[in-house]
This record gives sequence, structure tokens and C-alpha cells, in this order.
Amino acid sequence: MVKAPENEHPQKAFGWAARDTSGILSPFDFSRRQNGDDDVTVRILYCGVCHSDLHCLKNEWGFTKYPIVPGHEIVGLVTAVGTSVHRFKVGDRVGVGVIVGSCHTCDICEQSLENYCPKVMFTYNSTYHDGTRTYGGYSDMIVVHQRFVLQFPENLPSDAGAPLLCAGITVYSPMKYYGMTEPGKHLGVAGLGGLGHVAVKIGKAFGLKVTVISTSPKKEDEAIKKLGADAFVLSSDPTKMKAFVNTMDYIIDTIGAVHPLAPLLSLLKVDGKLVTVGLPEKPLELPIFPLVLGRKLVGGSDIGGMKETQEMLDFCAKHNITADIELIRVEQINTAMERLAKSDVKYRFVIDIANSISCPGRSM
Repeated sequence: MVKAPENEHPQKAFGWAARDTSGILSPFDFSRRQNGDDDVTVRILYCGVCHSDLHCLKNEWGFTKYPIVPGHEIVGLVTAVGTSVHRFKVGDRVGVGVIVGSCHTCDICEQSLENYCPKVMFTYNSTYHDGTRTYGGYSDMIVVHQRFVLQFPENLPSDAGAPLLCAGITVYSPMKYYGMTEPGKHLGVAGLGGLGHVAVKIGKAFGLKVTVISTSPKKEDEAIKKLGADAFVLSSDPTKMKAFVNTMDYIIDTIGAVHPLAPLLSLLKVDGKLVTVGLPEKPLELPIFPLVLGRKLVGGSDIGGMKETQEMLDFCAKHNITADIELIRVEQINTAMERLAKSDVKYRFVIDIANSISCPGRSM
């Protein structure tokens, strides 16, 4: 007999969930497992709102299982640790990102690339080792295996630092892997949203010349004056794009909607690299001639393993990199999702969980 979510595990939990493809979130009683020997229990303080949350809420990628509690940019305080946990103690501030499980034993896991493990388990909308559903950070607490808990650097703010657990690692990992870190080289950042604005900051911290590529002329001042980009090119203006043809060493493409790749490929030098990290719901068309004639590379990347995610957090702390956020209460989440769908946020919503979510009849 299948147990109701609130009766699956011993610890009562409370969050906000969507029950169908409308994506509308509402209060939800469920449960978390007891803290095991290798587990860390976290009282959630803040949780970022990622565009992938919106895709999943509406089942736009086709694999959502309802009810779904989203949220994978979690910062909180440790309230319990298992007997085998030595890196964390009660009271520590920690982060939990996109994944909470993997097989731990395959070649990929042994390389600290848990995010590419065939048995990877996501923070929400996955099936855990015990056969139960994973629920994310739009909730009051979470229990996580110690391997997937991150030490949150002392000088990173909990609220503006939370989106780094997805947006930060999503752009940092491909920059490191594809060698997009050589000072003085020219990086194009396509799309200036939740991912793109962090890519600009990390690119500048690596010493790169950074140009923002956007369809919105309104973002030019923001890109240069606020975020520190060196240049801005309006991708909808062929004349302005022409001035940047064959000038860029790398482009990181953060656009989450269907868009043409040919104009971006034209901006790359010979041996240039275009790395895509956005996740459009439909395939993109890849023209082959620009690749062949310029020995150009098109690649992809998906977040990062736990070792690299910790490295990214430490790097951002060292360089004072945070996300630009709009802090909301959990009861504002449906309005926030409507605005996110219209790209009406600069540049990341973060839910103030500690001050706006509690289980009825039980205080935080």
C-alpha cells in the first residue's frame, strides 16, 4: 500500500507543492526520513528560484511527477548530524544544490563528477535509494547525505549566495572544463538572466574581457554599469553584430528558449568555443559549415560535481561574487513564477523560507 507523503517518513515537514501542470503552488504537508549515520539535517533559511523549477512545475520537459516541491538552491543551518559525519556540526551554515544522491561507486562518482552519474538523484522530482520521492527546498527542512552537503563560506550572504548553488556552478564548471579562464581572452555571454549575470561576474573574476549578447537593448546599461561587462551587443541588430564577428574566443550560451545558433557561431574566432548551458524545451538547429570552416566547437555542461561546486563557492567568496536577487516570501511564489516566465526579475528570486514558511500548529 502506497503511503501518503506526510506518512512516508518519521519527520514531519511542510512546504509548497504543485499538484498538476498548472504549476500552481500551495501548502503541502509531507515528511522527511530520520537522520541516518551519514546524514545531515538542515533547517532551510533561503531557497533560490531557478528557471528549471518553472519548467518542472509545468512538466515542460515531460518527466514531472506530482506532487512536486521544487527548490535546489538551498542555504540553511545544520540541526542534526549522523555518527559518521565529521565535516559538519550542529549550527553550521551549509548549502544543498541540485543533487542529493548518486551511486557513489562508478568511475564517474570516483572522479567527483556525481552530477553525471547514471544513477544521479536530484534534490526534487527524483526517486531516492529507499524508493521514496525527493522533495526540494520550498520547504522548512531537508535531510541530505553528507556527500551532497556543502560548506557555505563565511563571507557569502545566505540570501544572495543561494543561487550560486545552481546558477553559479552551471557557468563556473564549463568555464573551467573548456579552458575559458585565460586572462585577457574574450568571453561572450549570451542571455542576461539568472545564469548570464553570474557568468559575467565570474568571467571578470577570471580576468576575461566580457561582452554581453542580448536581444534586449534595455539591458545594456545594466550589463556594463552594474555588472561590469566590457561591452554589449544587441543580437537583433545585424549591423551591431557584424562589428563583433570573429572577435570572441568563447561564448557561454545561457539562453533557455529556442534561438538560432548561427549568429553566435559567427562571433567566434577560429578555434572558438560555444558552450550551451540553457535548456530549451525543443531542439536547436546546429549549422555545420561555421564549425567546419572555423574549427569551432559546440559543447554542453550540466552543473558540476560536489568537489567542483565547493571550489566554486570558495572562488565566489574570494571574489565577492553573489547573485543579484529579489527576496520574496513563500506566499508570493506563484506571482514570482508568472514574472519569471516573462523574464521580469533582476536576476533571481530567492524565497525567505525562515521568515515565511512554517507548518500549521508548529513554529520554525
